[in-house]
Amino acid sequence: MIRRLVIVAIIAVSTAVTSHAQRDWNAPFPAHHVIDNVYFVGTQQLGSFLITTPAGHILINSDFESTVPSIRQNIETLGFAFEDIRIVLGSHAHGDHMEANALVKELTGAEVIVMREDLDRLSRMRPGGKEQPVDRIVDDGDQVQLGDTTLIAHRTAGHTQGCTSWALEVEENGETYLALIVGSFGVNPGYVLVDNPDYPAIADDYRATFAKARALPVDVFLGSHGFWYDMERKLERSMSRSAGEANPFIDRPGYLAHIDQQEQRFLEMLREQEQETPQ
Repeated sequence: MIRRLVIVAIIAVSTAVTSHAQRDWNAPFPAHHVIDNVYFVGTQQLGSFLITTPAGHILINSDFESTVPSIRQNIETLGFAFEDIRIVLGSHAHGDHMEANALVKELTGAEVIVMREDLDRLSRMRPGGKEQPVDRIVDDGDQVQLGDTTLIAHRTAGHTQGCTSWALEVEENGETYLALIVGSFGVNPGYVLVDNPDYPAIADDYRATFAKARALPVDVFLGSHGFWYDMERKLERSMSRSAGEANPFIDRPGYLAHIDQQEQRFLEMLREQEQETPQ
């Protein structure tokens, strides 16, 4: 009970701080078990996940280099060894999700696996002058296996050309569910959706991503930012649920609602830019 109260208190304080101050990407958040062999090890703002296996572990999203000490502490708090990370995956080639790939590889010797279409963007990300390591390139639908766990790389492009959502089957109480760690379905402010010379197919990629995402039979909705899937409230519910009560992270309706929300934002921005473009 004390542990639950402490976690709830941390959540409440961190939420208040974020709403009244400049965003702190590395604001701490309790590491926690999500379902089966999936654990959250990121920060309040950044979604990093540890997938544990008997053959070592998979880290999804290394985040900023400055985030690595927090990720390491969270992994160790859960009782796992940071050095047992064998594979590093990423959601998309933005600094807040993949900047620290080289640092994590340096500390653990892990294999770094990257979606092909994000290679160019990732290669330009050089924290402290370090080159980004790429040990394996994957394409849409490829599998990544470690121990008894298989992840499938789903290219959900638009946010970046190689934006990747990672899927794996998980079990709880004798039932099997599909978990998806969403790379991003979102359109950032300033994105150019019409006549973009650097990414001509961006609008078409977004449309394909929304259609693909809806078709995936996702039960457990996770993502590279916790607020997408209401992480804080779900953790509170998870810590207080009674025996036999459903795991709050099993949330297909929330997943579909998130797709709807992001698609609506995309369509609004697209219409605005189409109206502003000279005919």
